[in-house]
Amino acid sequence: MSRAAVYVESAAGRAALAEGERLTFGRARECTICLDPDDLAISRIAGVVECERGAGWIANASATRPLSVVDELGFRSILAPGRRAAVENRTQVIVDGSRSQHTIRISVESPRTELPLEQPPGAPTATGEHVMISAADRLAMVALFAGYLEEPPRYDPYPKSYAAAAARLGWKRTTLVKRIEYLRARLDAAGVPNMTGYAALTNLAEYAISRSLVTREDLALLRF
Repeated sequence: MSRAAVYVESAAGRAALAEGERLTFGRARECTICLDPDDLAISRIAGVVECERGAGWIANASATRPLSVVDELGFRSILAPGRRAAVENRTQVIVDGSRSQHTIRISVESPRTELPLEQPPGAPTATGEHVMISAADRLAMVALFAGYLEEPPRYDPYPKSYAAAAARLGWKRTTLVKRIEYLRARLDAAGVPNMTGYAALTNLAEYAISRSLVTREDLALLRF
């Protein structure tokens, strides 16, 4: 048998998939992972995980219900019924039932690597990389964006309210607001787009997490 390349974890345990093997999950008892046979909110076969040419694939096998797919950074995307997506890094698939939420974790032994894109001539892209992020800035962002970084069922891909984040830190709300507004102003001045406007906080979350300014390891800062 070929060496396993794709690993799948759930409440039922851990499974390894070798080349050409597949795993199903859903309500049906005949699924490899039966999530809850009595929960009619879950499709009989909700999804399929496959190992193909050393890569992992997740397919939505339902005819009606989408799947939530969370990447290694904590960003969520929706996999529509009948669609399939490649899994190149640690990925979580969230299946919502009427009685509980179920999580399927997928990892790939040897993620495919992409060659770096050649930088075209011209002015460099503004990224805000020269903006200094202090320990207090990071702490403020972790409190605001903890939902993106938490594991299910605490996973929640939306910024917390300023009041909730400040309370978790033991700060005044105004202190947190001023720090984040000052950070956004500095990033905006450095050329980072979308740091102002109605979606500025969400855009800051996406910027900070995608550039690893805050990571899952930083959640430990909130647990003192």
